[in-house]
Amino acid sequence: MKILIADKVHQAGIDHLINAGYDVDVEIGLSEEQLIEIIPAYDALAVRSAIQVTRPIIEAGTNLKVIGRAGVGTDNIDKEAAAENGVAVVNTPEANVVSAAEQTFALMLACARNVAQANASMHAGRWDRSAYTGLELYGRTLGIIGCGKIGTLLAERAKAFGMTVHVFDPYADPDCITAIGAVLLPTLEELLRTSDVISLHIPKTPETAGMICTEQIQMMKDDVIILNVARGGICNEDALLAGLNSGKIWSVGIDVYDPEPPVNCPLVGCDRAVLNPHLGASTKEAQVRAGVQVAEAIVDELVKFS
Repeated sequence: MKILIADKVHQAGIDHLINAGYDVDVEIGLSEEQLIEIIPAYDALAVRSAIQVTRPIIEAGTNLKVIGRAGVGTDNIDKEAAAENGVAVVNTPEANVVSAAEQTFALMLACARNVAQANASMHAGRWDRSAYTGLELYGRTLGIIGCGKIGTLLAERAKAFGMTVHVFDPYADPDCITAIGAVLLPTLEELLRTSDVISLHIPKTPETAGMICTEQIQMMKDDVIILNVARGGICNEDALLAGLNSGKIWSVGIDVYDPEPPVNCPLVGCDRAVLNPHLGASTKEAQVRAGVQVAEAIVDELVKFS
């Protein structure tokens, strides 16, 4: 069986597939048209987030049995088309969770203490010490929207900093939230009104797209910090900019965009916005785990056809 690696999957994952006896080709940066042309020769396809696995690609994959995503989400794969064509879709839901939680906390600290802005000032040859008075996290309330694995890890770290943790998640087990020392709130509005820092850890769906907009920002405390290391489009960027310019929002830490790379992102150039290019999973450890785990998942599917 043949496997196509169409994205930057760690070599450890590629080696796992080769050692399992599969014929592996690595072709990075292919266009949709190029993928459509070559995909009929392959039994499996492995990607990360750079490749959109569209319906035409899937329908052209006449031998395709499994698509593996080395990462948490699968929103870059047309799962409906995959299901219709009998193609399994697998991912690595736990490979990146520690890295994503740590990236969120890094952005939280950077926003609270003006780390990025002060760094830029120093590199510009200035000494603007008085301009970058920050906020302590100790004693403040972190509001987590969506408390799955990443949200749980973030909550544990926030508790170590002496923060109170509030959670809004209609699907969470109340006992699990209590076990991590957090408070489960019944409504999103209550979380927005009581939190000093708000962090999003939910998938982008028709229900969550634009969840944080002008109306929600008006409910928040003054000097709120907003973090999005989940998916682009959950926060309305124009509303965030308006909140920053008005002084309602202290700072935002954004790691994800819609589309990616962002086009005409209104937050670019705003001194109170800490912007990263989707680095949530970009650690050496997470890349190894994601590569190996997606390889294992692909093998598990392919052996069914042996």
